[in-house]
Amino acid sequence: MAVDPRDPRLAPFRAPLEAHEGALSPFAARESTSAGRERSEPPDPLRMAYQLDRDRIIHTRAFRRLKHKTQVFVHPDSDHVVTRMTHTIEVQQVARTIARALNLNEDLTEAIGWGHDLGHTPFGHAGEETLAQLIPEGFRHNEQSLRIVERLENDGRGLNLTAETREGILKHSKTRESVAAEAWGVADTLEGQIVKLADSIAYLNHDIQDAVRAGLLAEATLPRVVHQVLGTTHSARIDTLVTDCVLASTATFETDRPAIRLGAEVLEATDTLREFLFQRVYLDESTLREARRGQEVVEALYEYYVAHPDRIAGWSLADDPPWRRAADYVSGMTDGYAVRRAQALGFVAGFAMTERA
Repeated sequence: MAVDPRDPRLAPFRAPLEAHEGALSPFAARESTSAGRERSEPPDPLRMAYQLDRDRIIHTRAFRRLKHKTQVFVHPDSDHVVTRMTHTIEVQQVARTIARALNLNEDLTEAIGWGHDLGHTPFGHAGEETLAQLIPEGFRHNEQSLRIVERLENDGRGLNLTAETREGILKHSKTRESVAAEAWGVADTLEGQIVKLADSIAYLNHDIQDAVRAGLLAEATLPRVVHQVLGTTHSARIDTLVTDCVLASTATFETDRPAIRLGAEVLEATDTLREFLFQRVYLDESTLREARRGQEVVEALYEYYVAHPDRIAGWSLADDPPWRRAADYVSGMTDGYAVRRAQALGFVAGFAMTERA
């Protein structure tokens, strides 16, 4: 028998949680000042609002599928290449470290971190670019992440997350210009801003490791300014970026515009590293060659399900137009499931890829 959340025996457990939030920085997000949920809910006796958001995200089907989705390298058979799931774990770890150091709300950073990439397609950004070209309204993974938590999960009811978590998920993306580029705007909460930067800290560093393993780079080939400013090892670079973020952000807390940021020198070196990875990894012909095979699968499946919406097996809303249903269904697939569906429908004869150690 379920316990009534109003059971007076539960009352003592709530007070310490509220006291903990009350002791956070004056710049921290709090349940007491939250813009709330689309559908009002009574307070949970054992969890604050952002803890509840986090738990709801972790228990979704979309979250579980991240372990079989590409980060950069399209290769489902390697045990060592970063997946969308391991990337997400690293993002929330970096975000929580920064949030704790700044005495901000770790629960909110964790919720946003777990949910920020739920909307990624199979085959990483290659699949995203394909759907963006095919879909009438375009396609962006951050917008799809928001759609998942607002509409697709729970058979169309969504997760009913707080406004702060939903905003952080939407606004985590940035443009190629800079890790500080605004793109979809700046999150109102510092916790949302943390996740946006933590996303870059995580992927820039683990993508170096994957690229070295793939034979596209060697540590010695990284730009000199990256070694001089950020460090010569994976751990040193992450430590530099996290520490610099804490120091640079703390300095803004004494102004009328507190923000999460990097110092000028570290930001310049980070953007140099990002552009270097675009040229040497993300746009490298061997990377693109594998990605194009994934794009062919995504395009074939999308066009098939637009023409045959009656064959969409879940993960879409029946009242939506065929293009929207196909976009939701195909973007939600894992790499392996997309390949198997394409093979079953006769679109690809095989999908063997060069093994990466």
